[in-house]
Amino acid sequence: MKMYPILMIIPLICQSCSSDNVAFDSSHIETLQPAVNISSELNLNLNTDKALYKPGETVTITASGKIPVGAKIRYRHGNDVVTSDDLASNAWTWTAPSANYTGYLADVYTQNDDHTETVYGTIAIDVSTDWAKYPRYGFVATYDGSKTHSVIQDDMSFLNRCHINGIQFYDWHYKHQWPLGGAKGNLMDSYTDIANRTIYTSVIKDYISTQHAYGMKAMFYNLCYGALDDAKQDGVSEKWHLYDDAGHATMDKLSMPTGWKSDIYLMDAANENWQNYIADRNDDVYASLDFDGYHIDQVGDRGNVYDYYGSKLNLTDGFASFIKKMKTRQLNKSLVMNAVANFGSQQIAGTGDVDFLYSELWSGESTFSDLLSIMKGNQSYNDSLAQVYAAYMNYNSSQSEFNTPGVLLTDAVMFAIGADHLELGDHMLWNEYFPNSKLKMSDVLKTAIIHYYDFFTAYENFLRDKGLQNYDEIYSGNSNVIINNWPPKLNTVTAYAKEVKGKEVIHLLNFVKANSLSWRDLDGSMPEPETITSLPLGVHASSVKKIWVASPDNYGGAPQELKFKQQGDYVTFTIPSLKYWTMVVIEK
Repeated sequence: MKMYPILMIIPLICQSCSSDNVAFDSSHIETLQPAVNISSELNLNLNTDKALYKPGETVTITASGKIPVGAKIRYRHGNDVVTSDDLASNAWTWTAPSANYTGYLADVYTQNDDHTETVYGTIAIDVSTDWAKYPRYGFVATYDGSKTHSVIQDDMSFLNRCHINGIQFYDWHYKHQWPLGGAKGNLMDSYTDIANRTIYTSVIKDYISTQHAYGMKAMFYNLCYGALDDAKQDGVSEKWHLYDDAGHATMDKLSMPTGWKSDIYLMDAANENWQNYIADRNDDVYASLDFDGYHIDQVGDRGNVYDYYGSKLNLTDGFASFIKKMKTRQLNKSLVMNAVANFGSQQIAGTGDVDFLYSELWSGESTFSDLLSIMKGNQSYNDSLAQVYAAYMNYNSSQSEFNTPGVLLTDAVMFAIGADHLELGDHMLWNEYFPNSKLKMSDVLKTAIIHYYDFFTAYENFLRDKGLQNYDEIYSGNSNVIINNWPPKLNTVTAYAKEVKGKEVIHLLNFVKANSLSWRDLDGSMPEPETITSLPLGVHASSVKKIWVASPDNYGGAPQELKFKQQGDYVTFTIPSLKYWTMVVIEK
């Protein structure tokens, strides 16, 4: 059996420990200053011209604000400087390195006379040939006359700044059984969707072309088995429907609100005739609009349902059959399918034909610990696929704005375990009906979100690459701070630790002031955490060469190297700051 190195954090202050439990003399532990002292004045807003780049591609970066005298720009993978240069203008280029699937952080900084550094702006760069390796999924949901070219440019500019590399076009379609607004070669200028909202074809085209200019993928949304009440006139047979009874007396359907175009009747996704029919309609979509793939939706467990002939159906097997048919018909197009409350996730993942795993979470998956257990379960079905969560924040909030602490703590946990959060679009997402924009982002949250997505992108190899989770007991060197190993507990700093490519990566997540272990923060009451400073730790690790930390809450995510002391098989060091989330990397 192969033995893996084990990460163990030991107590630095433990007055009740007996001599038998003390691995080294804790009386000699001291608080250490960082190896590199940095500060930040984040007054430069940096932008890249794309959300991701191919190896060797030219990266164009622009800076809004005054470049400080003596400023430099450096590009780092982790804490390692790849290249650096003097900076004298507000626009410059960098050639992406040859390594594929690699994240970098660029920061503008000055070296000060007292040997400290000041960071003025940071931005992440993802060098990946395939967006599905590290998906950062966004959405658009409104296509009416308010979406002028200028508005579309603003919408996508912000998503590009957050490195969103794929977009779901929610409820863009004319009818579920006839998604294209018109016929191939004869598109309507405008039409109405299921909610009788006006959709302009020109807006859809403008969104797609703008996204492609940023290197983003455009995914059209539709159910795998939806049809309206006029489906028969469009060539849909009653024999393709789902039924609530074995005698095909009652069609299964979703009831829609009064004033909408129709209820949504559900089809048998495994029915070959239906599959061929909707694949033909999708061919028309691809021939008319430059979409890159199909975001397939479902509505969860329907209980006992039957086909026209009275056979009881297994819906999840039908999902797998449907996916395979869609891939066969369009081999070069991307597919993603929603597992609602994890329904059908095994069958969806097992096809091997989806670009990544997408799970819409509800009350049955509401705890922070569920986020990791669901991801691990999904990846046990297919461990080559990344995880994206559709997870709606502040769902019951009566406020007009999102609760910043709730959003950031949830993103911190999701990103730390390596999962993406579908939340950014032409507004921030809070409800399963994507056009609903009741809650807004405050300026504080909007700024913080940029830093979080920079962090998620720059450190994607440390966050999302495969690694072995460590489960050891965790202690702090501060008697006032309890460090708890995963899963999260209230009144503690929770640590999620894993080994990634020979490096020990420890994520410290601040639950000291948290009021709930639910990521949903339903009523928007999660309090802002108090920042913990100078937190000493000890880790069972020998032959340590370097220790560094980084946080989206500090210095724009720029890394900071730490001093450490090796005492036999243990290393001690001090975390400078922890607000929501700090990542520690131990290199050997």
